[in-house]
Amino acid sequence: MPCANGEGLLDPFPSLVASLHRHAARFVLIGVWGANFHATSADTVFTTQDHDVLLPLDADNLLNAWRACEQEGLALQAGVEPLDVPRDRVLADAILQRRAAVRATDGRGFDVDLTLVMAGFGFEEIWRERRTFVVDDVEIPVARLTHIVRSKAAVGREKDRLFLATHAEALKAMLNGDG
Repeated sequence: MPCANGEGLLDPFPSLVASLHRHAARFVLIGVWGANFHATSADTVFTTQDHDVLLPLDADNLLNAWRACEQEGLALQAGVEPLDVPRDRVLADAILQRRAAVRATDGRGFDVDLTLVMAGFGFEEIWRERRTFVVDDVEIPVARLTHIVRSKAAVGREKDRLFLATHAEALKAMLNGDG
């Protein structure tokens, strides 16, 4: 079990993941939280403000993910505004067309970005090569660390460049175990 399962680090996340599974939503954890699952010790756990969940370009899957978030009491936002209602196929198709991210939040610091894009990769490739970790008896599909690092490099945002430079040695050591 990865050290990301440290006490209190993922508290509401396994519950959300269980709800995503119950609603038959396909997803893969990416980003810094995804990288944390590949950590071999507490020394290589990274901090971040939110969880990034990659979803396929599928309206029904997107609706299932939204329902799972709502069941967990999370508010859905598009940008700074609440996600429109009704949350139906028309809205899901519009979100897909724009490749817009939707944030699920409890308003108290637990935020999950539901994203439809991962720089350099399509969902199916990430899905095929995912690793599965178990937290609180819940299976969490996680992108391979090589995909996470390559995607962050491809995006080129300042915060991603800083993350990669700051943690270069730890990431290199972790990548050696990402077989």
